Amino acid sequence: MNLTHDQEGGPITVIVTRTAKKGRIKEFEDWMDGIVHESLKFEGHLGVDVIRPVEQSKPEYVIIFRFNTLNNLLKWEKSQTRKDWLEKSKDVVEGEDKVQKFTGLEFWFTPHSPHLIKREANNNEDTSPSMNVPPRYKMATVTVGIIFVLLYTLLPTIRQLTETLPLLLSDLLGVIIMVLLMTYLIMPSVTRLLKPWLYKKK
Repeated sequence: MNLTHDQEGGPITVIVTRTAKKGRIKEFEDWMDGIVHESLKFEGHLGVDVIRPVEQSKPEYVIIFRFNTLNNLLKWEKSQTRKDWLEKSKDVVEGEDKVQKFTGLEFWFTPHSPHLIKREANNNEDTSPSMNVPPRYKMATVTVGIIFVLLYTLLPTIRQLTETLPLLLSDLLGVIIMVLLMTYLIMPSVTRLLKPWLYKKK
């Protein structure tokens, strides 16, 4: 997925699918730990999640990592550190990796799993589908609905609790709390709950 200049300002979610060589899973995970710890040192990194393979006979890992801007993601992708670690992966990775990049509302609707474990990185860009996002109208509908509810429930409560503060500062605090709740609690839960409808194929 190619990102345009207009998309450079927001968070970027990257989903990478990698297959470990059979019999080299331990080495693969050691390598994955190493490259993850290096990537976390880069500016703008928002965390890494890994969905482990269900079947050991098909050791396919789905890696989800995020950067706060496209520019910071590119700094990691073009770094010599990443190149060195990708060179080390040749002995433990089978086939080509699959890469997807999402921006905007897609950031909130990328898959989450309750047993995700911090890990990983990426390779060459590829638009091969490995994990889909819902249609934009569905993402917009869910997002608008949640924001509407929060505006009329959470925001008044925060105003009452911060009535000694200026209204502008109180509302700013409310918006910050809303965004944090949506990013880390509400959207992952709602996405799982509405998964049959959100990802329903035509």
